[in-house]
Amino acid sequence: MTNLVVSIRHPHRAAADDAGTAVSELYGQHWRGLVRLAVLVIDDRQTAEDIVQEAFAQLYRRWPLKDSDKALAYLRTIVLNASRSALRRRRVARLYTPPHQAPQDSAESTAVLGEERLEVQRALQSLPTRPREVLVLRYYLDLPFDEIAQILGISASTARATASRGLTALTKKLKEVR
Repeated sequence: MTNLVVSIRHPHRAAADDAGTAVSELYGQHWRGLVRLAVLVIDDRQTAEDIVQEAFAQLYRRWPLKDSDKALAYLRTIVLNASRSALRRRRVARLYTPPHQAPQDSAESTAVLGEERLEVQRALQSLPTRPREVLVLRYYLDLPFDEIAQILGISASTARATASRGLTALTKKLKEVR
């Protein structure tokens, strides 16, 4: 049985001194073995040392334990649980795939692209209605000529011919702008 000296003036300091002494003794005796245990579980010495250090800090905060003889078992449990948690975090981190992000264009290229789109839209608006409709259905909605013909109430060959003439006119208008 150990004698516990409690100071009347500073009772918390006496308890802290007792905890510090007890945890320091356990640290000196069992640190190396606990690190070895953690290394065997997670295969990373630096993380293992961090886990063991945190285990001793938790023991210090919880001191005095109900049964001080079980302090080593308590430390081993903390080390094993923390090692398992570290492995789970690693596994989750490896499984995580960040969402795909398209490469960002420069502000200048975005402005140029926006201006080019506006030029195409203006040239498209200057076309007569039927060629404009055929080109929009074909190249913006990516519809086949059979479907375009059905939507507009014309034959498929007329839709093809209208698209060809419309592209020629659109190309001519865009060359004039540039």
